[in-house]
Amino acid sequence: MSSSAQTKTIHEFLAESPDVDSSELWAEFWQILSEAKERIVAELPVQPHPASEGLDYWATEDGSYEGSMHTFSGDQSVEGAAAEWLVHSWIGNRKSSILDMNLQVWLGPQVDVPHLILVFGTIPQVFFYSECVARRDLMVDADHLARYYEPENEKFLALRGDDRFTWSVSHGTYMRAFLSPIAHSYVAERTDDVVETLRRVVTDRVDTWLGWVRDAVATPVEDRPALHARDHRVRTLGYTLDPMNELSKKFLGAERVDELVAVRAGFTQMKENS
Repeated sequence: MSSSAQTKTIHEFLAESPDVDSSELWAEFWQILSEAKERIVAELPVQPHPASEGLDYWATEDGSYEGSMHTFSGDQSVEGAAAEWLVHSWIGNRKSSILDMNLQVWLGPQVDVPHLILVFGTIPQVFFYSECVARRDLMVDADHLARYYEPENEKFLALRGDDRFTWSVSHGTYMRAFLSPIAHSYVAERTDDVVETLRRVVTDRVDTWLGWVRDAVATPVEDRPALHARDHRVRTLGYTLDPMNELSKKFLGAERVDELVAVRAGFTQMKENS
């Protein structure tokens, strides 16, 4: 595996194959994410949030870029695990190589279970990113590391050692700082076996994460404000500093991208619940 393959930018991938129809892959990956979302909301009830009104489906006038976004929020007055913010979205062009499909679940401060992020993309090769966002500083909180990350180490190493998947290095320094010890960030060929492997990886990750949610220990009440503020800061930086935003600006312009990022990040919801 060459280092150049790991650090190739999405722009470079797209320049090599700019007009590949990814409609079938979009359907398969969107189904995987949609099934994961339904499993999650069955245990963590949410309601549609008005931030994404009008974005059920949208497209540019020339059809060069399209997408869909649905935002949800949960009841933060309950004890136990609750989803504070859930986003189910996609953006790109199904017939011209580039797609970015997301399911992101941000929990409230009642518990400190890691947040969950699942991303599929086409560039036009398959892109896959999955993260369990740490709620504590893993360099000093060995208990948090041992509880949530150490048990997943062998699974991480198994996929990391699968030669069908090439590690994909973000060119954004913040996004690299964002990574936990069990993050997945890969590029792979567009084959049925790759899709089925990733389907199993997502199913297992959601199974594991929901198990954490069920077994969550309540965060001490006095610790919740600081955890909540940290969560909001991580959400803000994770969305606004994503290098993918710069690619979208080439198609949509900076103003429109900033609007969509604000909706995905949930700026309105954060103000409502600060």
